[in-house]
Amino acid sequence: MSDALQLLLTGALVVLGVLALCCLVRCVLGPRVSDRIIAINMLSTLTIIMVGVLCVMLGEGYLADVGLVYAMISFLAVVLLCKVYTGLYRERRHQEQQKDGEEDR
Repeated sequence: MSDALQLLLTGALVVLGVLALCCLVRCVLGPRVSDRIIAINMLSTLTIIMVGVLCVMLGEGYLADVGLVYAMISFLAVVLLCKVYTGLYRERRHQEQQKDGEEDR
């Protein structure tokens, strides 16, 4: 592999690592749950891209399979988080409506 390509791939990994750290900060400090879910999804996407870059950089084909499996698991995790968050939101809204109904009486 040429030195220019090696340097480009290394630079891409460094930039992706910095972006992943930014997403991790947003995931921890996010003001709302939806911000945290989006940060987790973005962090997963960046991880998949990093695995793809490593696949090209190292010339190992099995890393592409690892990236695909990670993508499927990540998708299922985000769907599950959204389902849980939606259920909690609906439950909270229902409780607030019940409190408002009791105050009106």
